[in-house]
Amino acid sequence: MTSLTDTGDTTDTGDAGGAPEITGAPTANPAELDRTDPTTEVARAAKAFRNWGRWGDDDRIGTLNFIDDAKRAAAAKLVRAGRSFSLSQPFDMNGPQMGWRRRTNPVHTMLDTGTDAQLANQGFPHGLGGADDVIAMPLQCSTQWDGLGHIFDHGYAWNGRRSGEVVTSEGDLVTGIEHTAAEIVSRGVLLDLGRHLRDNGELEDGYAITTADLEACIRAQGATAAVGRGDIVLVRTGRYARAQREGWNGYAGGPSAGLSFTTAGWLHRSEIAAIATDTWGFEVRPNEFDEAFQPLHQVVIPNMGLTIGEMWNLDELAEACVE
Repeated sequence: MTSLTDTGDTTDTGDAGGAPEITGAPTANPAELDRTDPTTEVARAAKAFRNWGRWGDDDRIGTLNFIDDAKRAAAAKLVRAGRSFSLSQPFDMNGPQMGWRRRTNPVHTMLDTGTDAQLANQGFPHGLGGADDVIAMPLQCSTQWDGLGHIFDHGYAWNGRRSGEVVTSEGDLVTGIEHTAAEIVSRGVLLDLGRHLRDNGELEDGYAITTADLEACIRAQGATAAVGRGDIVLVRTGRYARAQREGWNGYAGGPSAGLSFTTAGWLHRSEIAAIATDTWGFEVRPNEFDEAFQPLHQVVIPNMGLTIGEMWNLDELAEACVE
């Protein structure tokens, strides 16, 4: 997506347009959620954890502002072994997508091949040959970051802008993911909730990871797992490992372990820069309300300004951390 210019259209930090007036503090206990009233619960959390204006009216990157040069320098000093890991799933036609909301797996088309070169029909001089190809794919098809223009709350986008003035048929004109290109370099913290909570290393579908779970995992993993300002947190549930072993079986959009709606306060309080999981939806599915769709997204992206990643491959990294 391309970025043109900031519209500068912001609102006050009250309730998003159309959201109900609410009182009371959000709960960190899933048992205290009103499962019948997601509208009020979302509005309460959105108001409590909203960061609109925190980094100025023109801000485009939200919580990534927590990463500064000092944070990157400190992160670089933590490197010991120098091993590297790809955290991406393969981008190919055997991916997890099943067509929901017209999302497909990548379509790979060769424009020039070695066969063409061998037959000398490419039109290049002095025996030169080459290969060329093109890929067409939805940007949500596999491992990715959710940009701040991905989710809206009652018609409002990140930092109080009207959603129609942010994302149009031309793309995200304000908060496109390209604005994060030089930002996402920081200290990473893997929280292996799968191994922490289950002997087989995999949480069952529908398990809601609570604030207490996150904090207990940090304590169990030790001082190096402490989460602080500007960190990028990786949460492993084991869902991707099961998909690799048993087949996709609803990996994209189906039931899964994930973060509880009630972790919004922890995400805000910890001042992390970003968070990513090995699941399709980041938050627990089915969601924790009788009738809702991705309510935690609605709080953390347009209101908190938190960049979240989904469908990450954390297994090789997790094995190295065990070692």
